[in-house]
Amino acid sequence: MASTQLTRTATSGTNTKATFSAWVKKADANEQFLFYHFGSSANNFRIRFDPDTIGVQTLSGSSTVMHLNTSAKFRDPSAWYHIVVAIDSTQATDTNRAKIYVNGVQQTSLSATTYPPQNQNMHFNESATVYIGGQAGSNYFNGSMAHLHWIDGTAYDASTFGETDSTSGIWKPKTAPSVTYGTNGFFLKFENSAAMGTDSSGNSNNFTVSGTLTQNVDTPTNNYATLTPLYTIEYNSSQFFTNGNNTTNSNTTQWNTNPCTMEVSSGKWYFEGYGHTNGSNYVHYGITSSEKMGANATQAQQEINAQSNGYSYAYYGYNGSIYYSTTSASSSASYGATYGSSDYIGIFADLDNNKLYFAKNGTLQNSGTGYSINADGKPYILATAVYSGLTNVNFGSGVFGTTALTGTTYADANGHGTFKYSPNQGGAANFDSAAKNFYAMNTKNLKEFG
Repeated sequence: MASTQLTRTATSGTNTKATFSAWVKKADANEQFLFYHFGSSANNFRIRFDPDTIGVQTLSGSSTVMHLNTSAKFRDPSAWYHIVVAIDSTQATDTNRAKIYVNGVQQTSLSATTYPPQNQNMHFNESATVYIGGQAGSNYFNGSMAHLHWIDGTAYDASTFGETDSTSGIWKPKTAPSVTYGTNGFFLKFENSAAMGTDSSGNSNNFTVSGTLTQNVDTPTNNYATLTPLYTIEYNSSQFFTNGNNTTNSNTTQWNTNPCTMEVSSGKWYFEGYGHTNGSNYVHYGITSSEKMGANATQAQQEINAQSNGYSYAYYGYNGSIYYSTTSASSSASYGATYGSSDYIGIFADLDNNKLYFAKNGTLQNSGTGYSINADGKPYILATAVYSGLTNVNFGSGVFGTTALTGTTYADANGHGTFKYSPNQGGAANFDSAAKNFYAMNTKNLKEFG
């Protein structure tokens, strides 16, 4: 949702009671607004990441009449968080007037604890503009959202919208909660790619989308890998992540490694890269087993910039070679064609047979002969590295940057993911060993193959 927000004009409703519920997956560590009801700079209500805590605040007459901030930090880019904010200023006990829940658990450890006065006008559900994913043109939310509810007139707790899975013990969404939405209430499913602001509550409180809002198959019930900013923040504060952590960008003249959020030690995995902006094609796509990768690598370690404590392999756009490192050396080997910013690169990691394959625009390189990788038993991480500039990856979300794939697209053999080219054998994809199916890296596939 980078530089994107949704807006509608609310009407007069109940300004003392409301509930916000949404599933969100973060993209960066900046201040980001989830919900903003803006009457004026003096009278407004907001829910935001600030930047890693969750803050809820009301200004009334330019005074802060409510401000709750969690002490806990929520900065895991691999996780979907279920956030519920329940407000009822009519309650006799001040601590019952505003509550924050995350993944079903009420947050009672707070760094800010200004509860509203009894019967306080909270400056929501009144004639004003409602923003989803931004602060009226700033502080955009750059991650993913799903199942966003707003309730006018009732304060519900988290169990109304989610429940614990009896098998896994994981908090999961209730897809059709029993609620009364009230006058300004809405339910955004984001299920219609042609009308992402459609209200499914029955109220027809539809939103207008500004910017480019793309639909994503990444959901709370099937979580997909993305790039992770947490590793990069440690080494390079000038590295930026947008588009649900599937685009990485840096204006620094150095190599920047960008691992994904999931590790695997078995199975067959596929992802794609496209649209880098480095004019010399200084970009890599591949895998690494390093527990902690080096951010300022030497020329010989451009292959995802690994330190000498693990194994890494990557396909280099500049010369088409595979760069690799072992525990004792770093080198390169001729492999395939060079590639540029308009080429789609497929990465096939077969950790069951210890082979790595790369494709350029759907054609396997090296005549389909895989490159042998080390079978040391360490988990591998799908990754990319770029020298000054941006690149986009697709772990199955079906989007490169802000451009969703159209026309013929492909899923894996389990029906997961949306890819430009097929992650399965078939057609021109003739691998050098037994028939293989490669899979999108998500939690359902990890449970089966990882």
